[in-house]
Amino acid sequence: MSPPVDEVHLRSVVPGVLGVLVRRGADFAAAEDAVQDALVEAVRAWPADPPRDPQAWLVTVAWRRFLDATRSEAARRRREEVVHEEPGPVSSADDTLQLYFLCAHPSLTPSSAVALTLRAVGGLTTRQIAAAYLVPEATMAQRISRAKRTVSGVRFDSAGDVATVLRVLYLVFNEGYSGDVDLAAEAIRLTRQLAAVVDHPEVAGLLALMLLHHARRAARVADDGSLVPLAQQDRGRWDTALIAEGVEVLQAALARDRLGEFQAQAAIAALHADARTAEETDWVQIVEWYDELLRLTDSPVVRLNRAVAVGEADGARAGLAALASVDASVPRRTAVQAYLHEKDGDLPTAARLYAEAAAKAPNAAERDHLTRQAARLNSG
Repeated sequence: MSPPVDEVHLRSVVPGVLGVLVRRGADFAAAEDAVQDALVEAVRAWPADPPRDPQAWLVTVAWRRFLDATRSEAARRRREEVVHEEPGPVSSADDTLQLYFLCAHPSLTPSSAVALTLRAVGGLTTRQIAAAYLVPEATMAQRISRAKRTVSGVRFDSAGDVATVLRVLYLVFNEGYSGDVDLAAEAIRLTRQLAAVVDHPEVAGLLALMLLHHARRAARVADDGSLVPLAQQDRGRWDTALIAEGVEVLQAALARDRLGEFQAQAAIAALHADARTAEETDWVQIVEWYDELLRLTDSPVVRLNRAVAVGEADGARAGLAALASVDASVPRRTAVQAYLHEKDGDLPTAARLYAEAAAKAPNAAERDHLTRQAARLNSG
């Protein structure tokens, strides 16, 4: 029996192949179709006859497929001269970087940018992305097709916006884990890839943040599927190797003295990871980092999280006072208000607010957790 094709390796070379085709003159949608045809051919041919240079092989096959699909005879003749050249080693760094910026184009919605990044840079199939988002494959195919049409005419004539690329990768990470693709792990893989070609402290900051959050994954959910709050997690289940790597990446980024929001968030995550117990958490320093984050972003979500930290550092009343500056429409504000009232000893108010927060919860797991909190206080 022939050995199976290494799908992870196959996906890793897709961005370079796609970037070469785009640079040679193929529009994005046609290039993507040609690369997918080449991948199908690779799965068929490689087990029996693996190429010495997989990326060069894919470039050659994909380029030929693109030319076959081009109706203009003149364009076909011009491009055929490139096709018949003997394939050689292909550098993918610049191509991958261009694809990151293309997929994070400002004309795309966040959801479309994420889907296109997973498809073009991550090399995932439409079916895999649809399963991860829990939507029909046809729906995801339409979303990706619209995104490809939107960016088909975009030229790579500017340096791009690293901040936009990082926001897209962070969105991928926050999608969590569903379907047959672990989006959090995929986001880490893609961010490592970006860090290899972009020397920027915020890229390192995002990678550190992902690693530190991902290290707590095994402890976040109980055996019955219920959420486990940070303070109640079994810290023995945290991944110490990921924590050590995240801290090392973060320290190198902070040493460059170009602080950004992802570095600040990673510093907060590192302080949580450093505490052997919830009671040993350095909440005073965490509040200071939230103050830095506010200076950088002035985000209502940061204000909300800062209120929790203030409540831990200075008491529930101080936390409620800080919460007063957060608009009532901010997601999870009611849940934070409930927690701070419980911490202050006002259990009836806390129970009522937990029930209100459950009704507003963005997902079933969070709704169930908040409902249990309300029931716990009511039964007591």
